Amino acid sequence: MYDLPSLIFMGTPGFAVPSLRALLDAGAPILLVVTQPDRPRGRGRRVVSSPVKKLAQEKGLPVYQPEKVRSPEAVERIAAQESACIVVVAYGQLLPAEILEMPPLGAVNVHASLLPKYRGSAPIHWALIRGEMETGVTTMLMDAGMDTGDILLQRKAVIQPEETAGSLHDRLAEEGARVLVETLDLLKRGNLEPRAQDSSRATYAPMLAKEDGKVDWHEDAKQICCRIRGLDPWPGGFTYWQGKRLKLFGCRALSISTEAEPGTVIAAADNGLQVAAGEGAVLIETLQLEGRRPLAVTDFLRGHHFQVEDKLGE
Repeated sequence: MYDLPSLIFMGTPGFAVPSLRALLDAGAPILLVVTQPDRPRGRGRRVVSSPVKKLAQEKGLPVYQPEKVRSPEAVERIAAQESACIVVVAYGQLLPAEILEMPPLGAVNVHASLLPKYRGSAPIHWALIRGEMETGVTTMLMDAGMDTGDILLQRKAVIQPEETAGSLHDRLAEEGARVLVETLDLLKRGNLEPRAQDSSRATYAPMLAKEDGKVDWHEDAKQICCRIRGLDPWPGGFTYWQGKRLKLFGCRALSISTEAEPGTVIAAADNGLQVAAGEGAVLIETLQLEGRRPLAVTDFLRGHHFQVEDKLGE
C-alpha cells in the first residue's frame, strides 16, 4: 500500500500518460493537472488536446493549460494549490525556480535515461542511434539546469536487438510510471536520500530534426541500422531514390562482403531490400515513398521496380 503526497502533475505527451495513470491507481491526491495548450495538428490542422489532458478529463481532474508557465498568473495558480510535491513528466516548458522551490518535497521529474547519460530532450532516440546496449529511467529532484538535478531512483532496461524508438518509448514510459510511484512513496516516508550526478560522465541527447534521419550509406551496416531504429517512428530514417524521399523502416545488418558502392541495391526480394553499406549491407523490410503509406518490401515491389545496381541517396 502506497502513501503518496498531495501533488500537481505536469505533463503533455503520451510518455506521461502511464505516470498519471499509475498515480491515480495508487490513490495519489492529485490537486491539479498542468499540460500544454490545445494545438492544431495534422494535415487538417484540427485543434487537438494533449494525451495527458484527455486522461485527466476522463478521470475528472482539474486541468490548467497556461501558454507560458513562467507568467505571473501561472505561478500564482500553481502556488495556490499548496501541494507537497510537483511531478513533471515530459511537460514541454522549462519551469522557473520559484515553481521548483514551492513544494516541501520538491519537484520530481521522470527522465528516460540513466542520468547523467543522455541529458536532453531525445534520450530514447540517441541511446539507440549510438548503439547502447542498455538504458533506463531516472527520477530526480529538478533544479535550474537541464536534467542536472539530484538522482532519486534509477531502473535499468536492456535494449533489445531490433528495438525501435517507438517500442522503447512505450517500455520506458511504463517503467518510469512504476519508479515514480515508488519514488514518491519513499520521499513522503523520508526513506530516500538524493545523490548528486557526476557531471564529468554526462552525455547529451539534443532535440531531433527531420534531417537527422538522412542515412549515410558510407557508415557501416550496424551504424545505419541503429540510426533507422532510433528514428522509428519519428522523424524516420530516409534516403533518396529516383529523386524522391524514401523512408526506411525495419532493418537488419548483414555481415556480407560486397564490392558494390555504398548505397547500391544489391538485391530486391520479398524478404527485403539489400543495400550495400560502407561495411556489410543493410536489409530493409519496409519502405515509404514520399506522399504514400508505408509498405512491406514485398508489397512495394508490386508497384515499384528496383533494379540491382540502383543507387540510393542521390
